[in-house]
Amino acid sequence: MYKCILPLCTRIQRQQLLSQRHVVIVNPAKLPKDKNKDGGDKKQEQAQPAAGKSKAVPMTIPQPLLVPELPVKPAEVPPAVTKPLALAPPGQVIKKKSPVTKRAPNEPPAGMLSSNKTECGPLADADRIFQNLYGRHDWRLKGAMRRGDWYRTADLLGMGAEWITDEVKRSGLRGRGGGGFYVGNKWDFLRKLEKQDKVLIVNCAEGEPGTCKDREIMRHEPHKMIEGCLMAGMAMGCSRCIVYCRNRFYNEVCNLQFAMVEAYRYGLLGSNCCDSGYKFDMWVQRGDRYLTGEETALVNCLMGKMARPRKRPPYLVEKGYFDHPCCVVNVESLAVVPSILRRGAAWFAGLGRAKNSGTKLFNISGHVVNPCTVEEEMSIPMRDMIQIHAGGVCGGWDNLAAVFPGGLSTPLIGKADANEVLMDFDCLDSVDSSLGTGGLIVISKDCDALAVMQRSIEFYKDQTCKQCTPCRDGAIWLPQIFKAFAKGEAHPHMIDFLEIIRKKMDHTTICALSDSQANVVRGLLEQFAPLIEQRILKYAKNC
Repeated sequence: MYKCILPLCTRIQRQQLLSQRHVVIVNPAKLPKDKNKDGGDKKQEQAQPAAGKSKAVPMTIPQPLLVPELPVKPAEVPPAVTKPLALAPPGQVIKKKSPVTKRAPNEPPAGMLSSNKTECGPLADADRIFQNLYGRHDWRLKGAMRRGDWYRTADLLGMGAEWITDEVKRSGLRGRGGGGFYVGNKWDFLRKLEKQDKVLIVNCAEGEPGTCKDREIMRHEPHKMIEGCLMAGMAMGCSRCIVYCRNRFYNEVCNLQFAMVEAYRYGLLGSNCCDSGYKFDMWVQRGDRYLTGEETALVNCLMGKMARPRKRPPYLVEKGYFDHPCCVVNVESLAVVPSILRRGAAWFAGLGRAKNSGTKLFNISGHVVNPCTVEEEMSIPMRDMIQIHAGGVCGGWDNLAAVFPGGLSTPLIGKADANEVLMDFDCLDSVDSSLGTGGLIVISKDCDALAVMQRSIEFYKDQTCKQCTPCRDGAIWLPQIFKAFAKGEAHPHMIDFLEIIRKKMDHTTICALSDSQANVVRGLLEQFAPLIEQRILKYAKNC
């Protein structure tokens, strides 16, 4: 009974059972004998005295966790517990099936336009949305208006919320924050809700290693972002917008707040936005934690609580910012909306492959000649983008070892897949990876790949909120195992042990932080397992 209870207890309960529930017996032979079903006596385990000593040695045995039986009337027993309980065989635990929460399928919205293109990229200059991405021009209001921002915004707002949402649906815009959910479908959840005090929240946390696209928009294209927030708020019926930014984005927040002051001064924001009669207010709130990239943790941080994810339901549409319905949207997803409404959904859907339309900001870093942030057409080949914009891999393309295609939390892909893969959601899903935020991290053969993976997994050690056991324990064990692999002080069987840990961490927690750690483990095992074995054998020979 004691062995069956321990696996079902938490760590703290196990420690309490092992440390407190003990009985010291001086002479176990004098214990009362219990009779079993056959009428015989049960054999009691006795402590064997040491050689040369006849005195009984005191021993400590664990006492089972006893539950008192209370008299219950038959009428008080609920129908759910009237059935007899199934007992597990000795040494085994009955595994109960946990309820599976089915996520809403990411189906294309009705009326979405599609493209028949098979070859994409490089992007033409006439199709670029972010024309001041590198800060070569004036980022203030006058400079933004010369580039087409705030052009006939009142007419676009006058078309109504339903028209704005339908155009976004027809364009096939998918979220640029990592999930890839269709933006029009996400807006519909909040638009169809007949409640007041709806809140639009902009996620500018951007703590993903290898990602630095949103900060470029805030620093060099702040008015494009503000106008996108205004149109999205109009579409969903929101009267307020909160922009959540990292504390480290000091210059970016200064530019954004200056642009907001300009918009208020000239009547673009406030009680009568663009003389349309629509009231919309914006302000900035700061924070600094990696977990606030998750929407429920972000909302908790805005409310002054601990930045921890929470279980859903209730969803943010039902109970969000101070119990008001809200919607969390990425910066890039909002910044492209004004261009879609002005140039038409057909233009945006004509870029990229079907179900992967539009342009995307990509960050290329790691072992490349020229690390950069670039706007490119969706579905461009990964190899072409690295060669054209980043100058290629250091030492040539043959020197490529692996690539993180969408930030540190996306599964690693090898050179064979990198030769053929396209930078879009569907193609990267076909090779068991993800587009993520579009932050490419290139790893060459010149570096110590195991040291790179060790540093990657150590990033998550201090980021876990310690709510879920797989994520909390994995953040402790994985860095130690990776460090042992990097030095060679390990055993080949630990590779199989690592795969067991990965399966326990994958899709078993509240948020995706545990999945991110599992993705790093999977990339290590798939790409560098032979290197681990060589490092172990090399260390064993030198001992």
